[in-house]
Amino acid sequence: MNLTISGHHLELTPAIREYVEAKLERIKRHFDHVIDAAVILTVDKPADKDKRQKAEINLHLRGTYLHVESIAHDLYAAIDALIDKLDRQVIKYKSKIQNHQHDGIKRISEVQSDADVDGGPDDLPAGVPAS
Repeated sequence: MNLTISGHHLELTPAIREYVEAKLERIKRHFDHVIDAAVILTVDKPADKDKRQKAEINLHLRGTYLHVESIAHDLYAAIDALIDKLDRQVIKYKSKIQNHQHDGIKRISEVQSDADVDGGPDDLPAGVPAS
């Protein structure tokens, strides 16, 4: 997995970088087909004097992109909330992929069983000779 961590209006310390990498291990544990991850950490200064810490990630998986963002008063809290949201989305995507694969197998077996039952010459349309 290619990991890019960037900071807007803040300096990335090695501690923040290690914290993000450690948290992303949880995502790789649930779904190992992660191609690329871009994490952006931002400090916004709204009109009132309190700072907002924002963390967002663009995750490129095999077959789709996921985008998640989280805002909190503490950067570590924003990263924790971000990873929680991302984890739920990855698990949802993984279950969706697994369900679609199983549905395809069920349909194939149903079509084959219907062909075995209905495969006699009596079921031919009118005007089609039996071979």
